[in-house]
Amino acid sequence: MTSKEIATENEILRGLVGSTAHGINIVGQDDRDETGIFIETPANVCGLTPCDHYIWRTQPEGVRSGPGDLDLTMYSLRKFCRLAEQGNPSVMVLLWLPEYIALTGAGRALVNARDAFISRNAGARFLGYLVSQKMKMKGEKAHTVNRPELVAKYGYDTKFAMHALRLGFEGVELLTQRRLTLPVAEPNLSTLRAVRTGQLKFAECLQLIDETEMKLRSLLQDCTWKSDRARIDALMVKLHQDYWKSRFSSVVERRAVDAETAVQLRKPGPSVITAAVGGSSK
Repeated sequence: MTSKEIATENEILRGLVGSTAHGINIVGQDDRDETGIFIETPANVCGLTPCDHYIWRTQPEGVRSGPGDLDLTMYSLRKFCRLAEQGNPSVMVLLWLPEYIALTGAGRALVNARDAFISRNAGARFLGYLVSQKMKMKGEKAHTVNRPELVAKYGYDTKFAMHALRLGFEGVELLTQRRLTLPVAEPNLSTLRAVRTGQLKFAECLQLIDETEMKLRSLLQDCTWKSDRARIDALMVKLHQDYWKSRFSSVVERRAVDAETAVQLRKPGPSVITAAVGGSSK
C-alpha cells in the first residue's frame, strides 16, 4: 500500500486548521489547511516500514499556496500523540476544534483525552513559536514564507505579527484555563484581525506582542503541569488494538493482534487494555 492509501483508508480524525480555525482568515485570500490522523496497519507498526505521515498539496513543493489551495497533512496516531505530548501548537489545535470533517469513535476518544496533553512544556512550545514568528516579523530570522506584498503595503509582514500575537494569546489561555478556544474569543479576535489588516503600526504591534510574551513567560515560571503520559500510552494501545480487530480480518493479522492483547493481559497489575482512558473534556 502507498502512504496515501494507508493514511486515507485508515483515517480517524480530520479537521480544518490554520487561520480559518482560529477565525482570523480573510475570505478569498487564504488557502485551506487540513490536518488528519490515521492508524497505521499492523505491518507498519510491527514491521520494518512505518508510515508516520502523509502530505498532499495543491501546489508543488516549494510553491506558495494561494487562495483556495489545499494543504493536507496527515499524521499517524503514534506521531500525532508524540508531537502533541511535546506541546506542538500546530498539532494540538486539532484537538480543540468546534467541528470536524471526519470524526470516528477512535477520533472522538482522542479528542476527549485532550486535557492529558496539557503541560508546562506545551506552554513553552507556544512561547518558542511566538518568538520565532516575532523574529521573522522583525527581519531577524530568515523567512520561510515570502510575503513582500504585505511589507510593501503595511511596512511589515502583518501575518507573521498576527501569528506571533495569536500564539501568545493561546499560550496564556492554555496555562490559565487549561483549554484552547477556537475560533479565538473576543476581544482577542478583533485585535488579531486588526493586526492582520495593518490597522496597527509596527511599533504598536510589537508592543502588544512583547507584553503578551512577558505574561506567558511569567506563567511558565510558576507552572508545574505535566502531561499524563500513562493515560496517553494506554489510550494509544487501546485505539490501535480496537481498530485493528475491527478493520483487519485476515487470520494472520487477527492472530497478531490477539497475541499482543494476551501478552498485555498476562502482565501483573492493571491491564493496559482495560485501563480507563476517559476523563473530563475541557
